[in-house]
Amino acid sequence: MRALLTPLPWLVLSVTLATTWFAWDHEHQTSRNAMHTQFDFALRETVSRVEQSVVGYEQILVGVQSLFATTDLTNREAMRAYVKNLQLDANFAGVQTIGVLEWVPEERKALLLAANPREPARTDFWLDPVRRSACEKARDSGIAAISGKLALSVEDGSGTTQGFLMVLPVYAPGQPHHNLEQRRARLIGWVYADFHVDDFMSSLYGRLAPGLTLSLYDATQPLDSNLLFASEGETASFQASEKSSLHADEYMVVAGHNWVLSMKTQKAFDAVYGRGIETVTAVFGIVLSLLLAALVRLMVNGRDRALRLAEAMTEELRHMAQHDPLTGLPNRALFNDRLNQELAVAKRQTSGFALMFLDLDHFKPINDNFGHDVGDLVLSWVAAQLQKGVRAADTVGRIGGDEFVVLLAHLGNPEVSLGLAEKLHQALHQPFAVGGHEFSLSCCIGVALFPTHGTDSVALIKSADDAMYQAKKAGRDCVRLSS
Repeated sequence: MRALLTPLPWLVLSVTLATTWFAWDHEHQTSRNAMHTQFDFALRETVSRVEQSVVGYEQILVGVQSLFATTDLTNREAMRAYVKNLQLDANFAGVQTIGVLEWVPEERKALLLAANPREPARTDFWLDPVRRSACEKARDSGIAAISGKLALSVEDGSGTTQGFLMVLPVYAPGQPHHNLEQRRARLIGWVYADFHVDDFMSSLYGRLAPGLTLSLYDATQPLDSNLLFASEGETASFQASEKSSLHADEYMVVAGHNWVLSMKTQKAFDAVYGRGIETVTAVFGIVLSLLLAALVRLMVNGRDRALRLAEAMTEELRHMAQHDPLTGLPNRALFNDRLNQELAVAKRQTSGFALMFLDLDHFKPINDNFGHDVGDLVLSWVAAQLQKGVRAADTVGRIGGDEFVVLLAHLGNPEVSLGLAEKLHQALHQPFAVGGHEFSLSCCIGVALFPTHGTDSVALIKSADDAMYQAKKAGRDCVRLSS
């Protein structure tokens, strides 16, 4: 019997060590998976913000392009008045200049240079190969095109900064331009906007998680010569002294041009999302010196804790992936999911519902005059007011910088829907104080009804968005029902 008992502690110790190692490895993998999930989510969100921002700027140029269907291209005063009346908010802070370029045919170019050598503005674009390439691409495709990397002048004249150009062709009004030959023959000029990349990136709504750095590269290779933008912390000294635990390059095509978005982690990210590894490793070392009973008990408790932590982190990441980090409201992805669910219920029950798009008026001056921290407090106040003004069955979401959406379930009556929209509109008018400052807001609200204004999510979203822009054109601070 004694011979049988002697090796038993060693056998139990071996089993205990193996089981403890499994628990440690399980929590280690859980932590690593949480890091990867958060990193992938941040990368997708940033790419989405860049793409949405480019689309927004493109729509601005489409509006300027449409202006020249009713006026001559040389009518600069009309263009200046149009751009001034746009009253671009904080979402469009990245644009530096909006202008128009008249096309000078090849046979007149030499005469133009000879007759007006001190005013080369109309030929600068064509003489610069980067700008010329963008103009040619836009001319031949008929849609917006982005240029390669450019050195643009700083407004105060202190030097240059990295930037790029977006151009949109303008064709002779009333003339067909359906194929390449017609587009080249009917071209009369371009409308364009130039961007300082630092301002463009800082105008994106939302913030990066702590410990993440961004770099944006022109073309398809993340080379130093192609670098357009590097976020704070993404420096040569950091790259030399600290190796990133996670690093990914995302290839993008924006307005027909190739960009590479590179994201890396720093120690601060690992500290937040890689928590638990060092603690479990220390516990594993202590376990080796404990008695068998204590070892087994600690193993079981450690395993239970690891499973609880994994479950809690999974739920936390799921919430982060579906909600706006500033206001806690459903983000675009979750709101679209609820919209599709409401569509399915309404079609099955032959009922209706309403969709609202809400955009704050003149929000950019708040950020400019009081800072983004105060602007964030204002947005949080707006979110709270909207939630108080709707029913428990309704959904309020935030899909952009100062853009909100409201889904009114089982509410297809236009009078009732407009009445609730007006109630929300008035709720934002009441004075309030945040950050030591007093404000009073106004907004534009567009309302679309199912099935009157659309039978799918795409059509309803477009109808509500169009109604909101009709409210802006009507002078802002009003509610409009989709027509």
